[in-house]
Amino acid sequence: MPSSTVRSPERSVTSTPVEPLSTLLQRVILPRRADPVAVRALYVDERWATTRRVWPAPGGVVTDPRDVDIEVTVAGPNAARVRALSRTSMVVPERTEVSFAAYFNAFPAGYWRRWTALRTLRLRLDVEGAGRVDVYRSKADAGQVHVHGELVEGRRELDIELDLTPFEDGGWYWFDLSTEDSELVVHSGGWHAPVAAPGRAAVTIGMPTFNRPTDCVATLRAIGEDEVLRSIVTAVVIPDQGVDKVREQDGFPAARAALGDRLRIIDQPNIGGSGGYARVMYEALENTDCEQILYMDDDIVLEPDSILRAVAFSRFARRPMLVGGQMLQAQSRSRLHAWGEIVDRHRMRWNKAPGTEYDHDFAQQPLRQTAWMHRRADVDYNAWWMCLIPRVVAEDIGLPLPLFIKWDDVEYGLRARKAGYPTATVPGVAIWHMSFADKDDATDWQAYFHLRNRLVGAALHGTGARPTAMLADSLKHALRHALAMEYSTLALQEMAIRDFLAGPRALVDKLPTALGEVRARCAEFTDGQVVDSQELPLPAGGQLDVQRMLTPPTNPVTIGATLLKRLVHQLRPVDTRTCHQPQLSLARHDARWFVLSGLDGVTVSTADGRGVTYRKRDPQVFRSMLARSVALHRELSREFPRLRKLYRDAAPELTGRAGWKRIFDT
Repeated sequence: MPSSTVRSPERSVTSTPVEPLSTLLQRVILPRRADPVAVRALYVDERWATTRRVWPAPGGVVTDPRDVDIEVTVAGPNAARVRALSRTSMVVPERTEVSFAAYFNAFPAGYWRRWTALRTLRLRLDVEGAGRVDVYRSKADAGQVHVHGELVEGRRELDIELDLTPFEDGGWYWFDLSTEDSELVVHSGGWHAPVAAPGRAAVTIGMPTFNRPTDCVATLRAIGEDEVLRSIVTAVVIPDQGVDKVREQDGFPAARAALGDRLRIIDQPNIGGSGGYARVMYEALENTDCEQILYMDDDIVLEPDSILRAVAFSRFARRPMLVGGQMLQAQSRSRLHAWGEIVDRHRMRWNKAPGTEYDHDFAQQPLRQTAWMHRRADVDYNAWWMCLIPRVVAEDIGLPLPLFIKWDDVEYGLRARKAGYPTATVPGVAIWHMSFADKDDATDWQAYFHLRNRLVGAALHGTGARPTAMLADSLKHALRHALAMEYSTLALQEMAIRDFLAGPRALVDKLPTALGEVRARCAEFTDGQVVDSQELPLPAGGQLDVQRMLTPPTNPVTIGATLLKRLVHQLRPVDTRTCHQPQLSLARHDARWFVLSGLDGVTVSTADGRGVTYRKRDPQVFRSMLARSVALHRELSREFPRLRKLYRDAAPELTGRAGWKRIFDT
């Protein structure tokens, strides 16, 4: 069977059968047929034709690498596209070039080099037809290196060994396929380890759910329908905390049939995401022999290969560690929310990892053309939209804190790191989830949990005896909320501080009641109520210079002058003519402090488009709430050293199995 091969010190080529699942690191996969067109950019780079290399004589073995280094640049889009035969097989039409330098099919070699014991890997492709295979790698600065080129004719099983040594700071491997007068069929492909993975692939998957049964059933079916994935699943645990039950959905019988007795649904009261994830971990440790525990949200769209990749990465890791998946946006599925995140432990806020960006669209900027993605990014934690935790880590450091929602995943990552278990957020491991940009969780009822749990995080993992930077940051945001007439948010932050001051036992006592109390308090204010804008009077408008109001102050002098002017306005009595009719109706992205603080009444649209909130200025509320906020922050600063010790002493009991069992049994 004729072929042409270019030898390189970075790889060698043999022809052997594909190895078993124990060596599989990452399958070559294609989008689902029902996926939007933009999603193809996550799997293949078809946007522009790549550079074509001059071929040697058919059937000839190349002895001089220069024979394949002559390049002809082809401009413009491809005339033909790859056609998927299944999730793992495809046809490359004649006269077509396609690159697999794409999110789900390039190999993140820099991460495997940094965190795992592997020093080489193998690219295996089962191909048939006529065409060319070229393998590339990138450097941390996004520079590209051609590693291997080979002609294919007939049916071949390529097995190309590749070196992981050059990837200390980052970089990827990928391959391109090109054809001339014949099509090329890829029956299967994957990136493999040269040796079998240590340990067992035995994962318990857990998805706490609260009234999202349709999404949950879809994920269960995706797990059950993938034969390779199903073979490594020991259990799927669903703590069902809602009233709209998963088992009552139309698609549930088919999902159960595929998973059999591995599917375990546990009905329990709504004790939040932390209560659901704690139940998953508890069940995994007490009632399964799994080696890995995988957390996922209930409202995701799953790429099943991501679970296989996370498990493989965990098995080859040099030490036990958390393996995180990234979040792609469910509403715009070619967009990535975040590459990885860190925690500022002075202010106790999370942020993007250095050198990375939020909200990247692969349909507009492919992987190969995005330089910053080629440098490895290290993280402090991974959110629990998808995160794998080895059993040995859970047995050592315990279960999540009873925080209900928010900061449970951050705290767990920081706790694991302190105990010697790092976290890696691995590109190409991902799910689709609703973007956080489409939520108001910084100002709605969730504001309570954000602040209270930040304070708990500061007590356990902060950098000093007093969180001076965090308290200053919190006060600044309190003033901003007051100026923006977000009185419900201020009220929830008061509750949060008081409940933190009550000590660690209040976390457990409040677990079943906090949500109801928070929602009730939020609803006492018009800005905490979402209403239909058509039920409100039309904005008065009047003599307002809207365009001027929307122009932000840009330097310290104008910012200070604007702030002083707005503070004076906030303390004046409200004009009776603006009491019963909003002056403006603002889009959410225009609702900034320097605009809102100059008004007496305004409606602001919600992030999810469900309606608007009505902000009404109240000078008395403004004064009293700010005064209480300042007093509470002073008390926090004074009491924090004592509370820091209380929370640290209580942490083992709060995260222990025995403590959580008492919660589950009540």
